[in-house]
Amino acid sequence: MSDDIQHALSVLKHLVGFPTVSDQSNIDLIECIMAYLDEYGVRYHVFPDSSGNKLGLIAQIGPDVEGGVVLSGHTDVVPVTGQSWSSDPWTLTERDGRYYGRGTCDMKGFLALILAAVPQFVSAPLTRPVQLAFSFDEEVGCLGTSPLLTALETHFPKASTVIVGEPTLMSVVTGHKGGLGLVTRLHGKAAHSSRPDLGASAISHAAPLLQWHSSRQQAACATATLNGFTPPYSTVQIGTIKGGVALNTVPDLCVLESDIRFLPNETAEDWVSEYRALTRSVEDTMRAEDADARVELEVTENVPAMRPEASGEAESLARQITGDNSDNSVSYQTEAGHFQAAGYSTVVCGPGSIEQAHKPDEFISSNQLRLGQAFMERLITALC
Repeated sequence: MSDDIQHALSVLKHLVGFPTVSDQSNIDLIECIMAYLDEYGVRYHVFPDSSGNKLGLIAQIGPDVEGGVVLSGHTDVVPVTGQSWSSDPWTLTERDGRYYGRGTCDMKGFLALILAAVPQFVSAPLTRPVQLAFSFDEEVGCLGTSPLLTALETHFPKASTVIVGEPTLMSVVTGHKGGLGLVTRLHGKAAHSSRPDLGASAISHAAPLLQWHSSRQQAACATATLNGFTPPYSTVQIGTIKGGVALNTVPDLCVLESDIRFLPNETAEDWVSEYRALTRSVEDTMRAEDADARVELEVTENVPAMRPEASGEAESLARQITGDNSDNSVSYQTEAGHFQAAGYSTVVCGPGSIEQAHKPDEFISSNQLRLGQAFMERLITALC
């Protein structure tokens, strides 16, 4: 195993220098990667989002046959606004064997390791291809995964295995919770507070919806069993609530934003169906006060859970490469759920700790980079 991680660090320095926060373009970063792949004659395809301000990239190295391995990572990062950093978050900074910068562990460190291994992938006598899959908008609901899957299906032979390199300290993760983002908008009727009988309070009618979130969380907690997740039950919470304009005005609008993280044995459809039935009941009650009242429900995120696979090819390969035979499940969501739902055998395994993600002074250690580099070298051997 090579102990020299300088090439990976050089690539990581470039990647961190692009402030690819989800509300900004990632085109400069993707163009940098394109130029790098051109140096090694790697075949790739890029695709835009609906706005044209972001690009995803897929690439393939090796024979044009089915059964390859996809290495998947996202190019977007979370904001640094309001965070107190000890150094410039957009400049890779080394202190005591740690490399600081936004995205170093989540997850530009993994992308840097992939790209640093490209020369070795190109020169190796691969019998199965390795495919690179770099997405956008993962941090805002995995919105870039669907077009990425379409691009893979259109341009390259289907791989048999996907490794999503979210930070797991190079442990093999075989399950994660699914995720739902819901926005509920209650439209009532404004009136003076001295005559509430002439209005329909959107805030008051939101009470049953608030109670549903609380009671469903309590029920989930009460029936929890040990299952490898922390916490070992589905979580239901309201992140924001907005409504009203003044204390003496019956509010005509109330907006709730909800986050549901459900266990792999549950489905998004079941959660949405149950909640939608309640919103319709609330709407009926509101219309008794104002015929034009309504409740709108928007599903803004829907990320499938990743389930452990019986005799999964991805798990077998990742355990062979890492030597990790522990059972690991995580409560955060990743693009792995989408890959698995599309028919790929999938695991999550990447360098860095999720405890560093999204925080000020995010870092990845030199040891984790070395372990990630060893992973790439062993993957090459497995594909030859």
